[in-house]
Amino acid sequence: MWLTYIARRVGQGLLVLWAAYTISFLVLYLLPGDAAALFAGGADQEAVDPELVARLRAELGLDRPLWEQYLTALGRALVGDFGTSTQTGRPAADLLGEALPPTLALTGFAFVLSVVLGAVLALAASLTRTAWLRNLLFSLPPIGVSIPVFWIGLLLLQAFSFQLRLFPAMGDDGFVSLVLPAVTIAIPSGAFIAQLLSRSLRSTLAQPYVEVVRAKGAGETRVQFGHALRNAVIPTLTMGGVLVGGLLSGAVVTETVFSRLGIGRLVVTAVNNRDVPVVQIVVVFAALVFVVANLVVDLVYPLVDRRITLARTAFVAA
Repeated sequence: MWLTYIARRVGQGLLVLWAAYTISFLVLYLLPGDAAALFAGGADQEAVDPELVARLRAELGLDRPLWEQYLTALGRALVGDFGTSTQTGRPAADLLGEALPPTLALTGFAFVLSVVLGAVLALAASLTRTAWLRNLLFSLPPIGVSIPVFWIGLLLLQAFSFQLRLFPAMGDDGFVSLVLPAVTIAIPSGAFIAQLLSRSLRSTLAQPYVEVVRAKGAGETRVQFGHALRNAVIPTLTMGGVLVGGLLSGAVVTETVFSRLGIGRLVVTAVNNRDVPVVQIVVVFAALVFVVANLVVDLVYPLVDRRITLARTAFVAA
């Protein structure tokens, strides 16, 4: 039964990947401009030789009907061939492979920071006995979620790079240059985690079984960490895919703000030049990360609460 459930989720994931590929293809097709003209003459498309543009369109397959372009590209994508960049002539997979390591380092560090920040803030708000401090801590997550990522990055640049000169303002030269971009992404993501976890903790602590545990003489720390936290973390896990998606989208903006190499710069350049193969492989990769993250969350559920496994098995059997 559990294998049937996993197979169903994998099928849903494949549908998400197909939808992401198809929507990105259509959106890029509808954007103004001509990839062949951009490749031949840059921004000044009107000054380009029409014969050169026509030849490039034929070489790139852009002179064929839309449905034929789509089916040809989709067939190649199914075997892992996303084509070559219309701007560089290199395979799109190679460009993604070069841009991926810096982005993975950034998002990995930001993920650790966001989990630590969110958990510490939620637990501190739940454990403190001072009313005004508790209310202050509870009000911080909504503020962190509402601030745009690029604005956080600009504030950190102004404070820690231009004023205090503690961190470099741009580039990717070692760990020091990674700190500010990672913190930029971690603040809204950590606030998101803190918001979910703090609400879940408050709801869990109001359950009758918590009073029973306290009546047996358990201290507040044991109640929080030994009983309430384990149950409270379950709703937070359900948003794991959203969190991963937020980290990736934040990386795109942050890499642009801090002039870092990575997927962010790659996709911005590709969209500006209507480089369809590069944009599509990045979109499909992001969708794949989202699908895998949600599948991993489903597999982690039984480690947190065995009852979820039994409930899902019964649901699948029905």
